[in-house]
Amino acid sequence: MLSIVVDEPNSLAVREMALPEPAAGEVRVRVRFAGICGSDLHIFHGQNPFVSYPRVIGHEFFGRIDAVGEGVDAARIGERVTVDPVISCGTCHACRIGRRNVCSNLNVLGVHRQGGFSQYVCAPADNAYRIPDNVSATCASIIEPFAVAANVTARTGVLKEDIALIYGAGPVGLNLLQVLKKVHGIKVYITDRLDERLALARTCGAEEDEVINTTDITLADALKARGVVGGPTLIYDAVCHPSILEEAVRIAAPAARIGILGFSPTPSAIPQQELTKKELSLHASRLNCAMFPTVIDWISRGLVQPEHIITHQIDFRNVKEAFELAERNPRYSCKVLLDFGFDETTNA
Repeated sequence: MLSIVVDEPNSLAVREMALPEPAAGEVRVRVRFAGICGSDLHIFHGQNPFVSYPRVIGHEFFGRIDAVGEGVDAARIGERVTVDPVISCGTCHACRIGRRNVCSNLNVLGVHRQGGFSQYVCAPADNAYRIPDNVSATCASIIEPFAVAANVTARTGVLKEDIALIYGAGPVGLNLLQVLKKVHGIKVYITDRLDERLALARTCGAEEDEVINTTDITLADALKARGVVGGPTLIYDAVCHPSILEEAVRIAAPAARIGILGFSPTPSAIPQQELTKKELSLHASRLNCAMFPTVIDWISRGLVQPEHIITHQIDFRNVKEAFELAERNPRYSCKVLLDFGFDETTNA
């Protein structure tokens, strides 16, 4: 089989590898599509502190089960599945209190063990979720980033009277936008400096007055002009730059909640006084905690539409071109999918 391997930072290759055999309790998935995530780019550039090299990367993918290990029902062979990349021990403190995504012994596909940028990948059977027939292969391949959005909104909570602000109209921000508007039905402002990304935000459900380009106006002034008195009550940082958290704390309404998704090691300069006087709540969110069934249900019922953020499908053998597009051309690309080429209707 062919796999995409990062041998070391900034060294990427498509390489022939041995076909893996599923261990007890595992399934083997023949991959159809896989989504490129910003964290894949970070691994490629040596900016992920958790990865070990060499590594087959990729944690957003869809395919069909083609083999099962001992203890797994053989009837699952042929099942259309997406795979939750979060593998936890089930026994540590975090797992025992229902926070398996921050397990002390966490393994993540594509980070700690071989991932989905491969023609075949093995994973725990319990992590492979069946996809309804009315959900397309392309949409199923990016359930994981929607699960990230579901996780952070679960962490912050969403109230019907909330006024939300999302920093960044990239894939994560646009997924959050869909979840907040279409699942929760609240008012959501989204900010970016690229008109092309804000156009995608409109496609994802943002109203004309809800998109804010901050190139020529401060965010505080833009919100004030739109009648947001006192500041947003719910803020999400989908850009993950340290300066954003500093601003979010300043403009947040009293009693607001702020969702943080970034992994930057650079400190943010946040005055304690600003947090305390408004009694703000900061909610960090990592990966997802068993959110796949929820997202699969949302997509199957048409509440969120992953197809709105998919801009490109590229043959996996051209992964370097795909990475260049995803990283260097944000005006023209959003979610880039790698196509692993087999016809899932014929399994050929």
